[in-house]
Amino acid sequence: MQATSQREFLLGKDWSQRGRLLAELSEPERRQLQAYWPFWARENQLPPPGDWRTWLIMAGRGFGKTRAGSEWVRQLAGSDPSARIALVASSIHEARAVLVEGESGILACHRGKARPRFESSTRRLLWPNGAQAMLFSAGEPESLRGPQHTHAWCDEIAKWDNSGNRAMTTWNNLQLGLRLGERPLALATTTPRAVPIVRQLVEEARECSAVAITRGGTYENAAHLSAAFVRSIRQQFARTALGRQELVGELLEDVEGALWSRSLIERCREVAYVGELARIVVAVAPPASAHGDTCGIVVCAVTPDGQGKVLDDASLRGSSPEGWARAVAQAALHWKADRVVAEANQGGDMVAGVLRAADCQMPLKLVHASRGKAARAEPVAAHYESGRVNHVGQFAQLEDELCGLMVGGGYEGPGRSPDRADALVWGLTELMLERWGKPAVRRL
Repeated sequence: MQATSQREFLLGKDWSQRGRLLAELSEPERRQLQAYWPFWARENQLPPPGDWRTWLIMAGRGFGKTRAGSEWVRQLAGSDPSARIALVASSIHEARAVLVEGESGILACHRGKARPRFESSTRRLLWPNGAQAMLFSAGEPESLRGPQHTHAWCDEIAKWDNSGNRAMTTWNNLQLGLRLGERPLALATTTPRAVPIVRQLVEEARECSAVAITRGGTYENAAHLSAAFVRSIRQQFARTALGRQELVGELLEDVEGALWSRSLIERCREVAYVGELARIVVAVAPPASAHGDTCGIVVCAVTPDGQGKVLDDASLRGSSPEGWARAVAQAALHWKADRVVAEANQGGDMVAGVLRAADCQMPLKLVHASRGKAARAEPVAAHYESGRVNHVGQFAQLEDELCGLMVGGGYEGPGRSPDRADALVWGLTELMLERWGKPAVRRL
């Protein structure tokens, strides 16, 4: 009976039957069963069949990608004393903290005498049988120019830094070094993002059998995740396109003709920003009706050297004017904003009135839309293209709307109207475009 069939057989029994079956095993047999990964793994956590060279696990967060990678390495090292394995992460720190010493890392998956020894000074794992694994940083592509390997595990390739084509250079140098043994293999584990390295592997999988892709979602592993975590991510991301990416493991395709693309936003993303900010504004796109629609509330900033930053999406759906006005005031207070910029097409006096009634003490600028949303958005999108805007974090619903704004007009994103995107455009326009003034002929 195959391991997966044995597991299904055992889990198909009720708890009392399962206990009796396990009780019949000796202590060494129970320990052996507990350590036998193919018995406990889901089918999509095991290497796929076929003559592949690269196995890409592209799955949602919490799927169990790290455990699958650690067990793959454990099996390789245990069965081949000549194995020379490259462990590549976005940094040496992450390679050690996640791949080696993490809760689902390589050391945690070993027991007894088979456990390898980690030499931090040489960044090397040494197994008792002679197998070895070396740690590498994707931020140092040249470190992979020269070393030879039988296998490689590349973790979270979608978050590798690709500035200056660094991620692709790391990947290419690694591939050129996979030349030891009869069948050199690479495993790449990642949450999908529309970055060049992921798109290349997906395209190769379509064209040939050298790349095998395993897909999966967060909820498949829900039994081993915090119930509070599962509830939280379901509430926050379940109805967003980003949720399809981060939870379901779907690689989101760009809408043809959109002003923003997923890959463009990824290029402009940064985890945090701790530098100086010259100005901060809270931009507001009020809903057209008193109830039901979303009020776009987006916090934007600009650095002294003119770099735009999107700091927060505090938008509200289904709130009364008093409710979203309080949210604007709170956002302005929290971010110590210099100004509130609010679209006044839906009634300038009403917008100003509800904001002041909510004790919004910030200077208020009312702006009027004389052009369509897409036309106003085009110059802002151009700043993204030139790398002059960053998203400090992830803003799922806002980014879904940006990717639905079409060149030349039209909207193909979620909801009836891109209110969040509209607020962002007003904010960045105020910070990055208005300050330059309008073109004019100067008299000499």
